[in-house]
Amino acid sequence: MQRVAVIGAGPSGLSALRAFQAKAEQGEPIPTVVCFERQSDWGGQWNATWRVGTDELGEPVHSSMYPNLWSNGPKECLELADYSFEEHFGRPIPSYPPRAVLADYIAGRARKAGVRSWIRFSSAVRMVRFDAATSTFSVTVHNLTEDAMYTETFDYLIVASGHFSVPHVPQVDGMETFRGRVLHAHDFRNASEFKGQRVLIVGRSYSAEDIGSQVWKFGAASVTISYRSAPMAFDALPPNWSQCPQLKRVDGSACHFLDGTSGEFDSIILCTGYVHHYPFLPDELRLRTPTSLYPRGLYRGVVWMRNPRVFYLGSQDQWYTFSHFDLMAWWARDVILGRIALPPQAQMEADTDAWAKRESTLVGDQQAVEFQGDHARALQRETDYPYFDTGAVDRLFVEFEHAKHQDFMGYRDLSHRSIITGTVAPAPCMPWRSKMDDSVAGFLHQHGHDR
Repeated sequence: MQRVAVIGAGPSGLSALRAFQAKAEQGEPIPTVVCFERQSDWGGQWNATWRVGTDELGEPVHSSMYPNLWSNGPKECLELADYSFEEHFGRPIPSYPPRAVLADYIAGRARKAGVRSWIRFSSAVRMVRFDAATSTFSVTVHNLTEDAMYTETFDYLIVASGHFSVPHVPQVDGMETFRGRVLHAHDFRNASEFKGQRVLIVGRSYSAEDIGSQVWKFGAASVTISYRSAPMAFDALPPNWSQCPQLKRVDGSACHFLDGTSGEFDSIILCTGYVHHYPFLPDELRLRTPTSLYPRGLYRGVVWMRNPRVFYLGSQDQWYTFSHFDLMAWWARDVILGRIALPPQAQMEADTDAWAKRESTLVGDQQAVEFQGDHARALQRETDYPYFDTGAVDRLFVEFEHAKHQDFMGYRDLSHRSIITGTVAPAPCMPWRSKMDDSVAGFLHQHGHDR
């Protein structure tokens, strides 16, 4: 009996477990699958905490999410083909739910699949070694609750540990002299802490958009975005928002920008991204890549070409998220089960180079969405994953981006049609800017549904 190790029980890892369970459900033999999760529960990023630094087990805090985080894209773009939101909640819900609702949805499918017994919680993988003579992996695990180490052997390795947990922190001259608070987005927790403050956000991508929106919603005196390449291109921002070029130097409470302008601030929030970090892997198995839609070294975005017994799930920059994780997991499973034969090494490298070359030519969000859509379709064609219309997902992403650019603070008040069920989401009970209860119970009650 072959054995498969899955590292991480977030959305990608749970997709891997569901992929194998789907085959077992059909009566087909599957390998023994063991998932190692260093947190005490499943969910990965979505298993958020108020803690910063270390968690209750003394491990580095994994989640970069925070209270009052709401979906910054339509739930219809990430809905799972075999488990709709309508099935999970028993009725349609609005298109932009809070984090806790999405976490509940993720857990719901995992519970339905019955894969919790496949997961060893509070178990941190410390080291993986590959034995070329036996083609097996030795996985050394730290049982955090018992403070005990042990090693087990596996035939395949699936890395699903995520890549939005270890902050990229740029060096800025004089930052040590700043008189206020400096934090990375990874450690952002309570937007109300910044009420009445002049907040400088370094970065202009999704974390900057959302954290800027949060501190604005909770009463920041002003929000300034410092961008490196180009400013946010929204049609209208609130009157207390402004944008400045790259932050070059800090002197006390004064921040100086590339264009020679400066301003006084009370807090600096670094929305400067994350780095891929796999400290448990040796050099020959470790993916090294910048944030990318198609990381080099991974055939079909999944198989580690230097050792095709290693698979990475969710290592890409993401638009599709959950459904993309599923497609990659189904594809990896079929390679492991021998249903998909890998081509020769040279052919894998040529295919990967072609995707990477195409990515280098992309301009704008629409081309990026369609690129990831094409990747999803390539995986979809080769597996038995339940069909869903990826072209409709692409179009909805583009529609959403246009809506966000037209009404940056109001796009979450829109409703979209489910690509899985065809149902149009109900309108939210109040504007997003007025919503302060981000709990599952509060969200469902506000929309006429109590569990």
